[in-house]
Amino acid sequence: MTARNVLGGELQVCGTDPVTGFTRSGSCEVTAEDIGNHGVCAVMTQEFLAHQAELGNDLVTPHPEWQFAGLTPGDRWCVVAIRWLQSAHAGRAAPVVLASTHEAVLQVVPLELLRLHASDVPDDPSSLL
Repeated sequence: MTARNVLGGELQVCGTDPVTGFTRSGSCEVTAEDIGNHGVCAVMTQEFLAHQAELGNDLVTPHPEWQFAGLTPGDRWCVVAIRWLQSAHAGRAAPVVLASTHEAVLQVVPLELLRLHASDVPDDPSSLL
């Protein structure tokens, strides 16, 4: 069965450099094992990364034991839906790639809020600093 995105289409790849996803497939697949719902394909910004660190979710420090090199602004990463929502409520949401965000996210985050933060990755990711 093909995974679906929040728009009802086929789930697209989120990021391969670094390779993201709960299953490290590059896609924000939400599987039965993924109790955290790592379904939001977000484009990292300095503001989002800082807010996540304030919440105790350090996305910058490398953890090779988890195949995690640490993130920088401009990276695409599958984030936990409730964590993204916390940043959105604080006015510090990361841009979202809707075609790469898993439909299971809609159990946590309203589509209208995701659309409000929808973004294509800019040609120059340094603008996300």
